[in-house]
Amino acid sequence: MKNKSVIGSKWSFLLVLLMLSGFVQGQEPSQKSGWIDDFSGTVSVTHNGISLVPSFSLGDPAMLFDLKFRKGRFSFEPDMRFALEGKPWSFLFWMRYKAVQKERFSLRIGMHPALNFRTVSVIRNGEQEEIIESRRFLAGELAPSYALTDNINVGMYYLYSRGLDDSAKNTHFLVANMAFDHIGVTQQFSMSFSPQVYYLKQDHFEGVYAVAFVTLAKQDFPLSVSAIFNKAIDTEILPEKDFVWNVSLVYRFK
Repeated sequence: MKNKSVIGSKWSFLLVLLMLSGFVQGQEPSQKSGWIDDFSGTVSVTHNGISLVPSFSLGDPAMLFDLKFRKGRFSFEPDMRFALEGKPWSFLFWMRYKAVQKERFSLRIGMHPALNFRTVSVIRNGEQEEIIESRRFLAGELAPSYALTDNINVGMYYLYSRGLDDSAKNTHFLVANMAFDHIGVTQQFSMSFSPQVYYLKQDHFEGVYAVAFVTLAKQDFPLSVSAIFNKAIDTEILPEKDFVWNVSLVYRFK
C-alpha cells in the first residue's frame, strides 16, 4: 500500500505542472504585465537529477523547473526540482539583484531560503512507513563575470549555505568558470560549453572538482539538449560518486 506522503507529493507535482502550464499559455511574448518587466524559464527532464553543487545528484530521473520574474535589476527565480515519480527533491527561492551591469563587467548578488527533501522510515502505530522530511537552508551568492568577447566570458561564483536542521551546517562553494557561447556547429545549430573548477567545503570536510556544462541548441527552436560531467579531483566528502553525469532535454520559454 502506498503511503499518504508519496501520494500527496505526486498530487503536488501535478498541481505545479498545471499551474505552470496555465501561466505560460496565458503569457504573450511581447507583453509586459505591469508588475514585472519579463517572465521566462526552463523545464528540463533528465535521467539523473544533479544539484546546484554538481557533485551531488539525486541518482534518479528528475524534472526541473527554473523560472524567472524580473523587474528592473531585481529578479525572483524559483528553482523547483522533483524526482520523475513526483516526489519533491529541492525548492530554492532565489532573490537576485544585478548590482553592476557594465558593457563587459557584471556583478550579481543573491540569496535564497531553500527546502531539501528526503525520504525517511518511521514507525507509526506499530508499522513502518516512509515519509518525506524537509530540511531548511538559507544561502547567499556572489557572482562576478567579465566578457572577454561577445561569446567568451570568465568569472567566479561563491555560495555560502547555512543548514538549519539535521544537515551540514556550513557549506562553502567557490567556482572559477569560463563560458563559450553560441559556437557555430552548422548554420542552424550552435553549442555552448562551460568548463569549471570548484572548491567545496561542508563543515570540516572539503574537496576539489572539475565540471563541464555542454548545450546543443537549434536556432529559433525552444528545445535543446544539455549535459553535465562532474569529476572529483581530491575530496574528503562522503558518500558521493567519483564521477557524476547526466543528459537533459530542456524546454525554454519567455
